[in-house]
Amino acid sequence: MKVKKQKRHRKTVRFFSVCFGFRQPFKVLCDGTFVHHLLVNNIMPADTALSNCLCAPVKLFTTRCILAELKTLGASYSHSFQAANKLTIARCDHEKRKGADACMLDVIGQNNPEHFFVATQHVDLRNKLQEVPGVPLIFALRNALFLEPPSSFQHQFVKASEEKRLHMTEKDHKLLERKTRGLLENEDVAQSNDVEGLESHDPGLQAHNTRKHSTGKELGVKDRVQFKRKKAKGPNPLSCKKKRSHENPNPSSIKESKEGDNIVRRSRRRKRPRRDKSIAGADKDSK
Repeated sequence: MKVKKQKRHRKTVRFFSVCFGFRQPFKVLCDGTFVHHLLVNNIMPADTALSNCLCAPVKLFTTRCILAELKTLGASYSHSFQAANKLTIARCDHEKRKGADACMLDVIGQNNPEHFFVATQHVDLRNKLQEVPGVPLIFALRNALFLEPPSSFQHQFVKASEEKRLHMTEKDHKLLERKTRGLLENEDVAQSNDVEGLESHDPGLQAHNTRKHSTGKELGVKDRVQFKRKKAKGPNPLSCKKKRSHENPNPSSIKESKEGDNIVRRSRRRKRPRRDKSIAGADKDSK
């Protein structure tokens, strides 16, 4: 049930934030009955309980008339008066003290300009505020807080406002007619000037040919769509191989390299030992 209740509360908060412009942190206007119920059922601290209910940070408000009413109720409501006195006081502009219900109705007004969430235990007050667009209501049952879903009147008000936005008003319609008339008059004046100028140069020209060119230039519209042709681009320099240099090196360096190779080759030749001729002759005689 907790998950379903949170989904339902999030849906109602989204409705009021999208359709009536409620923004975080939400402002909650509490009366004496709601504060007394929180204290009796030990739903404390109140700001955390309401923030869990609305799934968003909140600020708690009350009025001077509500505080004065709690003060007159006696010792049984002394703790609730002390708790309500710690809340932020909303401006009500009442010189003489009024009842809590009348004061809250005056603060809310016809459209709830301050975007208050109203927290109360009075059933009659909640029924009256359901007929005011953009007033979400909070009430408590034992140790749980509930956010009332939007009423049928509030749904109808939202649908009617959306339909008004889609359709043009009389003022918008008149402004559009004036603008179109001004544009047509300017086009006619420009066409007549072009025709007079052409007739002064060559009276044999026809007027309908000039009309085609003048209207397009004035409105800034081209007759044909002009496409830009893509030009052939060069190759990517990173993908190309570097050019090899075909220049002949210095001849002196070539000769030096050849001489060095010959010296190395000569040094690598195998030297065979040579015998003396006398020793070779003695060997032949002995044979």
